[in-house]
Amino acid sequence: MKYRFIINMLACLFLVTFVYSGTALGQNKDKADAASQARKAATVFREIMAVSDKSVPRSLLDKAYCVAVFPQVIKAGFIVGGRGGRGVASCRTNGGWSAPAFFDLKGGSFGLQIGAQATDFVLLFMTSDGINSLIKSKFEMGADASVAAGPVGREVGAATDLKLNAQILSYSRSKGLFAGLELKGSVISLDTDDFEAVYGKGVTADQVLKGVKPAPASVKVYPDTLGRYSKRRK
Repeated sequence: MKYRFIINMLACLFLVTFVYSGTALGQNKDKADAASQARKAATVFREIMAVSDKSVPRSLLDKAYCVAVFPQVIKAGFIVGGRGGRGVASCRTNGGWSAPAFFDLKGGSFGLQIGAQATDFVLLFMTSDGINSLIKSKFEMGADASVAAGPVGREVGAATDLKLNAQILSYSRSKGLFAGLELKGSVISLDTDDFEAVYGKGVTADQVLKGVKPAPASVKVYPDTLGRYSKRRK
């Protein structure tokens, strides 16, 4: 009887240790994943901005309230298709750019299509409502926030005035080509696993994107990169 009690106690201790270790490993994996997403987004943005005649116009970037980058969004299908990917977003604060929040992008499509393709997306949120959209747990572009294909390079002018009334300007890069592309119908939602792994439970997207929560060193590369290419708003 005594030995059975000891064995049961050891089994319980092992189970608690195993569960705790599994949770810790999961959190560490999500932290590493979040850091990787921040680095990928920063790299995509630097590469796009390096092509001066076909990059996001600096004049628009300087006016943007938030910038989101979704590297390598996969679009695949046969007749009925869909897209899915993950990315990060930062918003302007008094000190520059906020710590990044982590998001999923998903969408469907119907039409003559076959195969798969990886595309990088850049989204400029041009109004304060854009911040409110990101703070929501989920929103649909075109329904909850107006979206238009953004002009590139030197295309900003009278011909694009109508586009600039949109809350979100969207861009895509696929097979080396960068251009404005509408993303109506795509849904953006908070990636809670990566978000909580970096900031902990109880922290909200509102706190992060409004600059209340500072960026940990592991993910700071993304807001730092945005700061290199945009003027600080006075």
